Amino acid sequence: MTPISATLRRYLRSAIFLITASALAAPVAAQAPGTRGLTLDRVVLLMRHGVRAPLDGEVPHGTRTASPWPHWTTPESQLTPRGAEALATEARADRADWAARGLLPAKGCPASDSIRIWTNSSPRTIASGQAYAQGLAPGCTLTIGHRPVGEADPLFEPLRARATRFDATAAVADIDRFTGGMDALAARHRNALRLLDSVLGCGDPKGCDPAGAPRLTPSADGKGIDLSGPIRTASGTAQVLLLQYAEGLSPSVGGVPVNGAVLARLGAVHAALFDVYSRSPYMAAHQSAAFGRHMIDALTARDGRKVDMLVGHDTNVTALAGLLGFDLVAPGYAPNDAAPGGAVMIERWHDRRGRRFVTLSYRTQSPDRLRHQSPDVTVTPIRVPGCPAAAPCPLDRFVALFGRRLAPLAR
Repeated sequence: MTPISATLRRYLRSAIFLITASALAAPVAAQAPGTRGLTLDRVVLLMRHGVRAPLDGEVPHGTRTASPWPHWTTPESQLTPRGAEALATEARADRADWAARGLLPAKGCPASDSIRIWTNSSPRTIASGQAYAQGLAPGCTLTIGHRPVGEADPLFEPLRARATRFDATAAVADIDRFTGGMDALAARHRNALRLLDSVLGCGDPKGCDPAGAPRLTPSADGKGIDLSGPIRTASGTAQVLLLQYAEGLSPSVGGVPVNGAVLARLGAVHAALFDVYSRSPYMAAHQSAAFGRHMIDALTARDGRKVDMLVGHDTNVTALAGLLGFDLVAPGYAPNDAAPGGAVMIERWHDRRGRRFVTLSYRTQSPDRLRHQSPDVTVTPIRVPGCPAAAPCPLDRFVALFGRRLAPLAR
């Protein structure tokens, strides 16, 4: 269990966060459709970590550009200070919204047992949980739970932790059915791949990265799957372009200039990666197996927390969307390209007779809002197939359709 560091606490109290609660509440305080007369009593969230520095090799070695990539002062893979700022902004918006609905007090420290935040064991997810907690309850002591740094947590990395009886051969077959095969997947994104080459500006008609033929195989250790080819190589490069734009760095590397519209088109290449790793029925069932049960328990426990948050990765958020059958849609992003700091929020409600319901939404900041450090957030309602189209979903129906799609846990 890691308390918020004093350095991060001081940083997050800086003037960038001295924004009134009323300004933050404006984008999110509107009542969820069909919930008039209902009382909000619990929120369960799954959030991607915030803006981070690129991973080593995320832009494949050998990728060529017309101009050098911008310099990052944050170490490889770590949450950036601006990323922490954005998470605290989102947390303040969430707090203002929940306070307006009576879930949390508008000021002061919430009860210590009313909020639970659990993160994956990577430094960027831990720091993201800390940043969010300080924005949610400034000056308060909220403990961030996680496993030892680097240890596989089955909630977020079920394949690495061998949390399910994962069959890599069955996974490959299901992904091929879901996508039509790797050649078809690459063909569908040919225009975005060409745009990426234009953005990189290397001038080589054969392309700017070292992509080979598309191929999907079981990994050698049997714990996962291995993808090669243009989607694998280009997806990381597209993500780095988005991250440097959100970070406020120079957005272009010498080819076609990068703006929000270009990023949204390139994001389709990054989103295609999740068609392989997390959105097919088999992969979604296994990737969601542990955190899905955690979320169901958080929704149904008699004495559950008012706010129960998991902080993980894009694969987690896209797996949840794939499992429940909805697309991640948010301003500035390609469909199913998970936003840094974006959260799927499951809100639980009750009526006067004690009947319980849920509504779902996706809370994000666009790349432009991240770049310009805007206080505004966007909350997009989510329609879950199998639930009513224009009314809250009965809790028991939602839990049943959620639970039956999860892969069994290994014993």
